[in-house]
Amino acid sequence: MSGRNPAPRRSYGGRSAEERRAERRERLLAAGLELFGTRGYAATSIERLCATASVSTRNFYEEFSGREELLTTLHRGINERASEAVAAAYAEAADAGLATRVERAVRAFVTATASDPRRARIAFVEVIGVSPGLERHRLGWRTRWEEALLAMTREAVERGEAVDRDHRLTMIAIIGAVNNLVHHWSARDQDVPLDDITAELTHLILAVLTQGGDPLEPPSRAGRSSRHGSGEL
Repeated sequence: MSGRNPAPRRSYGGRSAEERRAERRERLLAAGLELFGTRGYAATSIERLCATASVSTRNFYEEFSGREELLTTLHRGINERASEAVAAAYAEAADAGLATRVERAVRAFVTATASDPRRARIAFVEVIGVSPGLERHRLGWRTRWEEALLAMTREAVERGEAVDRDHRLTMIAIIGAVNNLVHHWSARDQDVPLDDITAELTHLILAVLTQGGDPLEPPSRAGRSSRHGSGEL
């Protein structure tokens, strides 16, 4: 059983102590999602979290060291859910062309992170600037997304679908663009159809993957650069 302190093993009402503790933890996570995702992290006290979850302050500190650990746990869960959804969608489209693979992955990410506006607010807003520790956590996840995108890009290069160049900075820029557009969509009560958001992001990613060479170079030099240039990919 996860948590900061071991639970007693006595049963009560037909449920073990571990089961009751797990239920309290889930209620705290649900309260964190609701309050951090609507009122905001800074405006939410531990007392308010406990009242919403119907648990005592003692129970809270059995599970989390404070609000920041609860926020970190929620952020991790959102990213893990999105990562699993993207990987599954991409794998299901493994035999399809690049456009289809990208579209499926983008749709999975948007759905997992932003179909619930509370998750989008936690993922893209509330975790920023809280503390150095949470910032390291957030940047760690950004690096994981960068590596995942680069792996997909290398596959596209091997298939002859994408330009063979160093895409690392491009992927960092794409992550920023995706996060901002997905948050914009969610924060505006999803007044733009999901299909439009997915199509726009797919178009953007395909454009940068298939754009050859240095855009500041003349076409002839850009062509030679894309064929003979060196890079990480």
